[in-house]
Amino acid sequence: MSAELNPKSGLHQLRHIESSKIFQGVVITIIILSALTIGAKTYDLPTLVESSLTVMDNAITVFFLIEILFRFAACPDKKRFLFDGWNLFDTLVVVGSLIPLNNSEAVLLGRLLRVFRVLRLVSVVPELRFLINSLLKAIPRMGYIALLMFIIFYIYAAMGSMFFAKVDEALWGDVAIAMLTLFRVATFEDWTDVMYATMEAYPLSWIYYLTFIFLTAFVFLNMMIGAILEVMGEEQNAREAQRAHDERDEMARQLTAIQTQLNKLSTQIGAGSRQT
Repeated sequence: MSAELNPKSGLHQLRHIESSKIFQGVVITIIILSALTIGAKTYDLPTLVESSLTVMDNAITVFFLIEILFRFAACPDKKRFLFDGWNLFDTLVVVGSLIPLNNSEAVLLGRLLRVFRVLRLVSVVPELRFLINSLLKAIPRMGYIALLMFIIFYIYAAMGSMFFAKVDEALWGDVAIAMLTLFRVATFEDWTDVMYATMEAYPLSWIYYLTFIFLTAFVFLNMMIGAILEVMGEEQNAREAQRAHDERDEMARQLTAIQTQLNKLSTQIGAGSRQT
């Protein structure tokens, strides 16, 4: 039987193992174990425990290296393996983890890359990968909203510096300091103390704060959320369309393989009939 129909064929079997829940579960478990190992090293531990953690960390590094090589072997288009952003990220983190920590010049880089191994959990779990991709694609839209927010911050900061600098120089001395104060107001960090201080000199200054909070905390925040949700909806529709397309392609390949086998079988039967 041809390789297309043989589930035991090499590439098909590797892809089946790589996409299996057991394999994914093992990888996720090792990533979590790696995160716990990194966290444990931040404590003062006995020498024996530190040695055990070092051995475990080396074993985890070897596992990740084998896992990335296995994924490369299971990839049907090996030339484009690193063109996928997640594959490139995983490869860089794994290769960077191979930096020996006994090299004093590379200790910091090696430790940082070992910390970033925790982020591989995002590349392994499809749902997390979907969220990150949606967030990255929403950044251009969010950038325009952030620009509009900066303009509003700047206008209100200039107004606050002009009116309230005499009230509290530390909070409203110039535009830069006033923007930091407004950020404090926007995050609701004791903003009422700031408002009451200016209300002693300007009783109607509460209008200034309430309009600013309405714009930043309600309007712009909801615009940010709306932009992300819109991109997530588009990504979900695209993913479902791609899944349906892949299913149709797989079905077409199977039908073609079956048709090929039927043609071969028909040819063999015809040849046998002529011989008899």
